[in-house]
Amino acid sequence: MSDVAASSTAPRASRLTGRLKLALWIFVVLAALPPLAHMAGEPFLVVIATRMMVFAIAALSLDLILGYGAMVSFGHAAYLGIGAYAVAILTQAGITDLTLHLAAGIGASAVFAAVTGAISLRTRGVYFIMITLAFGQMAFFFFVSFSALGGDDGVALQARSTLMGAPLLQGAQGLFYVTLILLIAVFAGLYRLTGSRFGRVLTGTRENALRMQAVGFRPFSYQLTAYVIAGCVCSVAGVLLANQAVYVSPAYMSWHRAGELIVMVVLGGVGTLSGALAGALATVALEEGLARFSEHWRLGFGLVLVLVALFSPGGISGLLRRLNIGRGDR
Repeated sequence: MSDVAASSTAPRASRLTGRLKLALWIFVVLAALPPLAHMAGEPFLVVIATRMMVFAIAALSLDLILGYGAMVSFGHAAYLGIGAYAVAILTQAGITDLTLHLAAGIGASAVFAAVTGAISLRTRGVYFIMITLAFGQMAFFFFVSFSALGGDDGVALQARSTLMGAPLLQGAQGLFYVTLILLIAVFAGLYRLTGSRFGRVLTGTRENALRMQAVGFRPFSYQLTAYVIAGCVCSVAGVLLANQAVYVSPAYMSWHRAGELIVMVVLGGVGTLSGALAGALATVALEEGLARFSEHWRLGFGLVLVLVALFSPGGISGLLRRLNIGRGDR
């Protein structure tokens, strides 16, 4: 019996190691980027990489509900805006500490997600997509009409957040490493969550909600909890985005931005956290790279998405997994 148990757990352990390998390599490369960019005389690469990591946090949060819970939300960018506006509102009130900004953004997002999620999750399929889109647009137009914060034009921040009173985020490298630490913390937390009993129930609900209900679980409570967690995590990205751009705008929470987050998850691989991480980094990198060659860069980006959809439905993570299997077979 012990031999059978050992043989059954070995493949599972190897699969878990394989899933983490891509993420670990990404974190190592990111950690080494600032000194390499300095030596290469390209300090702007640090700014681009910071933006990549901000959207990686947002993509990871969306993958929790999209990849593991099969909840296609077109209003997820609302939490990006809520986190960003938490920074703007508190900064105007004279509160500049990053931890307080994060707490305010997470708290506001938790309330918004709990209320809207409780309503949205009573629908299914295209109706769920439309109602999340409606709630996202409601948040968007609320801040558009918020004239005290610039309305549609947004508002520029006087300075970035402080950390325990120290201006650690004022420099590009300080903001980079704080963002990297938060990205690693978010990935580790979601990895543990999706591998826990909660994550397995959420995945089972994705596969067959009626069957999970028949064995004694309440899918609604698990889905709502995941929905709130995803909103809170996305608000962390919003707080960092406001600091990275030193500017806050309602455009952060438009449905176009929500669509971009979905593209990041799909490009990387739905239902794999390492895929969402890689997809976000690849999306921002492609946008920045293609924009240097042509103002019509979206045409080239669309072609990349078509090729991925045709030849690698599992996204980047699926492609890497197949290549790894191919090496093993040979």
